[in-house]
Amino acid sequence: MRLWTIGCFSCLVCLLAGCGNVEQPFKSDAADKTFPVLKLETEVSSASSKKEAVPKASTAKQPPKPLLSAEEIADGWIQLFDGESLFGWKANSDVNWSVADGVITADKGTKPGLLLTAVPFADYELRCDFWMAKGGNSGVFLRTPFVPTDPGVDCYELNICDTHPQGFNTASIVKRQKPAKEVSGEEAWKTFVVRAEGPRVVVKLDGEEVLDFTDKTDKPLTSGFIGLQMNSGLVKFRNLFLRPLGGKDLFNGKDLSGWREVAGSKSKFEVTDGAIHVSNGQGYLESEATFANFVLQAQVKTNGDALNSGIFFRGLPGKEGAYPGYEFQIQNGIKNGDRFQPADFGTGAIFRRQAARFVVSNDREWTTLTLVAHGPTFATWVNGIPITVWTDERKPHATGNAREGLRLEGGHFSLQGHDPTTNLDFKNIRAVELP
Repeated sequence: MRLWTIGCFSCLVCLLAGCGNVEQPFKSDAADKTFPVLKLETEVSSASSKKEAVPKASTAKQPPKPLLSAEEIADGWIQLFDGESLFGWKANSDVNWSVADGVITADKGTKPGLLLTAVPFADYELRCDFWMAKGGNSGVFLRTPFVPTDPGVDCYELNICDTHPQGFNTASIVKRQKPAKEVSGEEAWKTFVVRAEGPRVVVKLDGEEVLDFTDKTDKPLTSGFIGLQMNSGLVKFRNLFLRPLGGKDLFNGKDLSGWREVAGSKSKFEVTDGAIHVSNGQGYLESEATFANFVLQAQVKTNGDALNSGIFFRGLPGKEGAYPGYEFQIQNGIKNGDRFQPADFGTGAIFRRQAARFVVSNDREWTTLTLVAHGPTFATWVNGIPITVWTDERKPHATGNAREGLRLEGGHFSLQGHDPTTNLDFKNIRAVELP
């Protein structure tokens, strides 16, 4: 199983370093308001009190179903769009972005604008379906600041327009390179597959390679948001998937090289069947490497009911009895049988800061986790589905510990043993520092 292919990655609407943009903290109350909690009910026949309760047809809203296959999820693919909402996206204008039937749509605004991802990306493979009305003008912006001003300088604009005034029509990188042959982007669903790796961007349209561009300027772009554009006319997008490229394996599958137990840990850490097995009482296994802005992907399996664990990040060097930093929560328990009611913040939460909007993972099954940390903003995915976006607006604490306040400096990853019931496995742990 491979989480990422070799390359260099920087990662998913908030904030971006470089490219001359102003940081845009991402604020979301979607976990509280977007998905109302609806409880299951039963009804009893009034004709006889002896009849068993008959379950009513459930009207409870269910979490979005994965749009990726199990193999794709295990290979590190994530959904930028959950198919039901604009969670994890932010517009930079008043364009009327909306969602219906698994499609993002827009057709008007007082001026052109972008719908942008919550966090930036650097090296990745991107799949995207699009549909544009005849005579329309749209595009997919790569490595863009929140408000780009010149596509020839501060972003890579993959155009969707068959009538561009300067001839940079569909599948062009505007002001930079035209496609190998003329193609159309109008009045039919079409698919872009983009591989952005270092200064090179390769584009396929409906399976055929149409552009191979290498930025040979003295300032090639290294990271930025992904943006969907409405310039003029009706445009639609669906099936927006991304796989980060590059990174460093933090666990070799054989031994605990690159990790160390925090002094005083009661947990037992051992390598079993190619995974780090964690059992027994409270404790931490800490990475020797440190990361500040990064993308982390890992797989975890909880071998019991509603077990509690987590991956701490930007952590101070561990010491007995201390919580080292921010915590990417692992806890699959739910209340009242409702996945919209996490029992303890929920898998994918930033513990004590932002609850998971729902729980999509199950105990005793391998679960793929993705975390992007960039500046004060964090975005998480569980089994490819976007779960949490949170921006830390606290002031830094005198201790430098993210448990107590904002921390932007780099720190360790720590795998947590929570209590005597701890029984988990971790594998395929991979991370890359963002530019």
